[in-house]
Amino acid sequence: MPDVAELDNVPAMPAIEGSAAAAILLMLLDESEAATILKQLGPEEVRQLAKAMFDTANASEQQIGQALDRFVTRSRDVSALAIGADIRIRTVMNEAVGNVRADNILAAVAPQRSAASLEMLRWMDVDAISGLLASEHPQVGALILSVLVPDVAARAIETLDEVLQADLVLRAAMLTSVPAAAIEDLEAVLASANVDGQRVAKQAIGGPSDVAKIMKKMPKQLSERTLRSLKKHDRILAQAIEEEMFIFENLRDLDKKSLSSVLRSVDAAQLAIALKGADEEMVDMCLATMSQRAAETIRDEMAEMTMVKRADVDDAQKSVMQIVRQMAAAGEIMIAGGGDDYV
Repeated sequence: MPDVAELDNVPAMPAIEGSAAAAILLMLLDESEAATILKQLGPEEVRQLAKAMFDTANASEQQIGQALDRFVTRSRDVSALAIGADIRIRTVMNEAVGNVRADNILAAVAPQRSAASLEMLRWMDVDAISGLLASEHPQVGALILSVLVPDVAARAIETLDEVLQADLVLRAAMLTSVPAAAIEDLEAVLASANVDGQRVAKQAIGGPSDVAKIMKKMPKQLSERTLRSLKKHDRILAQAIEEEMFIFENLRDLDKKSLSSVLRSVDAAQLAIALKGADEEMVDMCLATMSQRAAETIRDEMAEMTMVKRADVDDAQKSVMQIVRQMAAAGEIMIAGGGDDYV
């Protein structure tokens, strides 16, 4: 029998934390019960738990005990009132003031939650999503497009009719928030595709920034054609999307030769203002492409500046990026785009 000294030298078992504890609990459940829980989670959470389940497949009794203790401890903090609260509150409100007034009241005061139906879209096959975009009302299609991961959205829209592509991009770019009625329309569409949903309040999605991310993932020819079509409908919105597709921060993506060509075309005073809003690493990277004399001139101008308005910095950076787009269109520089394309 080992003495006390030997026992003291045995390394302590590391505490079970996070996804490892959750994975152990899932593996202790019946398969159907575990599957029911996983259906409530998002794709990334399921991926993390799947990996953790493999990693903890050989968990010791001590680790299993730690996971159970952790669950019991956390469960004590969950109020019995919270279980099924949403359904009970809505039922009471409906009976008290009627369905319409209850919807209006709850939309204003209920906690904001992401729609399960929108999250489930991320699980769907790209071909199935393309079919929905082609067959449903464009406003529903724009909503679908806006909540997808950009590269999935780009592939889903690629096979659509040219006119529909432009219409969907236009509508998605104009989205800011979505009323519950629009979410309900989407839920009805997804229900027919065997995807469950639930009633939610407004969701902040879409807009030029999200559409720009999608456009950057599209092949060069398709993105250019879509932008041309969009300009016919709304030139200002198309310009906003173009500006979001390649922002000042993306100068880091240019090779040294292309960056040098761009900066030689920018007025020194304007470049100094633009760099005033950049971090030191960006400033050093840009000035490293210039002659020592030119770099010193820019640094001196920046040092002489007092406080600069954020709006002035933004305008200067947009002017720099306009030169970038003009040079790219003329073939003087190359900007990496979706896949192996260039734009």
